[in-house]
Order: sequence, then structure tokens, then C-alpha cells
Amino acid sequence: MSKRDYYELLGVSKGASNAEIKKAFRKKAMELHPDRNKGDDTAEGKFKEVNEAYDALKDPEKKTAYDRYGHAAFEGGMGGGRQGGHGGGPDFGSAFSDVFDDLFGDFAGRGGRGGGNRPARGSDLRYNLSVSLEEAFLGKQETISVNASVNCESCTGTGAQDGTEPTTCPTCSGMGKVRAQQGFFTVERTCPTCNGRGNIITNPCTTCAGSGQQQRERSLSVNIPAGVETGTRIRLSGEGEAGARGGPTGDLYIFIEVADHEIFERDGPNIYCRVPVTMTSAALGGEIEVPTIDGGKSRVKIPSGSQSGTQMRLKGKGMPGLRSSAKGDLFLEISVETPVNLSTRQKELLKEFATLGKDNSPESHNFFGKVKGFWEGMKG
Repeated sequence: MSKRDYYELLGVSKGASNAEIKKAFRKKAMELHPDRNKGDDTAEGKFKEVNEAYDALKDPEKKTAYDRYGHAAFEGGMGGGRQGGHGGGPDFGSAFSDVFDDLFGDFAGRGGRGGGNRPARGSDLRYNLSVSLEEAFLGKQETISVNASVNCESCTGTGAQDGTEPTTCPTCSGMGKVRAQQGFFTVERTCPTCNGRGNIITNPCTTCAGSGQQQRERSLSVNIPAGVETGTRIRLSGEGEAGARGGPTGDLYIFIEVADHEIFERDGPNIYCRVPVTMTSAALGGEIEVPTIDGGKSRVKIPSGSQSGTQMRLKGKGMPGLRSSAKGDLFLEISVETPVNLSTRQKELLKEFATLGKDNSPESHNFFGKVKGFWEGMKG
């Protein structure tokens, strides 16, 4: 029986790129693998066919020969195959191993090929820091305590006693991983002898018990710039966990949370302040003193007839921008306070005012005029 066209087997066009060919092979290999097609006697044959096709098309020299001569390129010694142990025929093992990492890269904790004894970067750390709104406005220098792993001083991070050194693991030859053949698959697992380290410590350091690291509490000085807000992240390079096997230290990330304030409310660069004023001040107008976030005072004129919700803006009295000279604004919102605990005389005066002040509340008269019309309309 004649062989099927290699491009047809993989489902790609003749002009397909290497990446497209590899992607098509991955898909076909997963689809046709015998372990996924139990009871299908033809699955193994189809699986070998796509592997043969990929082995030919992944190699530029073989692909060129196949494009020119077809299947005859690999029969009777015709050119196209590279010199080597497999001659010009298809190499199933190398073909499938090319995509093994893509298909099963995370299987059993695999991170890549070998490298068990390579330096590993230390983990990053997170520190949550709460600051007041005033501190966020001014900026500050803060000292924090961080508990993190550091390289053991006794063994300088090797994990071995002074005067000794770790030896290469005989099981994995320092790779940290071992391979086992299971049918069509070559499965790679963490070495059980050295647990992925790639070496064995015969005489472990008594200070760190062979880990090469110790937990230490460190005091660090942190510069909190003016203008920070909740969610601001400050990175301290190299202040995280110590790296393994001489690897670089991780980083420390400080996450800022600005506490709520009893007077001011922040929204980005702007600050809002609710200012209660007496009924008489709102009606007659006047001046009041209001606080600002820098600890100062500002005199503000209240227009006569001010209503609750009236806003006034103090330009440039808000929060500074983070590492910027720009500043937000301070917005004052008037809240007219109704008097309570009235004396007899105060009640008499207000009653007298009520009889004289029918034209002093146009919004109220307008609203209830509409209400009266609504009720009359409903009756009609």
C-alpha cells in the first residue's frame, strides 16, 4: 500500500512554517496516541505514521529532499537524510521528544530539561504597611521588620559542614531529574536520591541542618514618597528570600494602605470635607475657618442663602501627585444644620419668622405647589 502524503497526514499545507508543522504534530500526537484510543487496533499505526511525517518535515534537509523526491527521498539511499545512527529513515524517538516538553512540560513537576543543580532565585516577599492620610500627604521614612531566609553564615549557603562540599548525586549525575521509558513516552521525574538538588550533602551543616539557609529578622528603612495611596507598591530589590545554591535573592514588595481619616475623604488627588454650618450662617452668609491636610487653616466665605450640598473648591489644597509637583484640590461641601434644643424664646422667634417668611423658601413652595397639582389631578 502506498504511503500517504506527509503534509496530508499532519493536516498542513506544503508551505507551512516549522512552527505550524510542530503545532499540527502536537495536535495529532495527542489525538492518535494509543493510550487515548484503547481498543482501536489502527491507532498505533496511525500514530507511527504522523511521527514519521513529522520526523521528515521538521528537518530542513529532509524536508527539502521530500519536497523534491517525495517518499523516494528516504528509500534506496537517495539523498536527504543526515549522516548518523539512524541514516535517512524516520527517527521516532527524536521526533516525539521534540514536542514532549510542550505536551507534558508540567508533568510530575517538570520545569525543563535537567538543571537540578543550577542556582535558583529566592522568593519575593510581601509586606503590608498602613499609613495615615497625613503621612501619605507628607511622605515619611519608615523602619520595618521583615522575617526572611538568608544564607547560612556557617556554611555560606552550601548546606555542608565547614571544610566539606556537596557531592554530585550518582543517581541523576547532578541533573536533579531521572528519566524512565514507559511505552512510547519518556517520563522525567524528580530524582528520589537528591530530591532535585543535583547533589548530596554527606556532612550537613549543624547550624542550618543542611538547608543552607536560616530565618532572620531584619530591620529595613523604607522611604514612603508623598502622594502614595492605597494599592501603591514599593519594590526593594534584593530584600526578599535568599536564593538556593548561590542564586540571586528575591525582592521585597511593600503594599501601601492609607487609613481612613476622621475629617477628610480622599478620591485620587482630591480631598473632600463635609462642613456643617448653622442655619443662620447659611441664610445670612459669613466666613468660617476650615482645616487643610497640611495642618493649616483657610478662611472661606459662605454665600448668603447657601443650601446643603453646595460645594466650594480650594485649588491646590489636595494631595500631591506621586513623584510629581502637581497637587489636587480640596472640595468643601456645605451641610446646613437644623437647630435643636430650642429655648422658648427661640421657638417664638422662629414662629414669627415663619409667618413673615413665606417668600424665603422658593424651592419648598415650588415643590409643594407641584404636589398639590398632582393630588388634584389624581382626584380628577
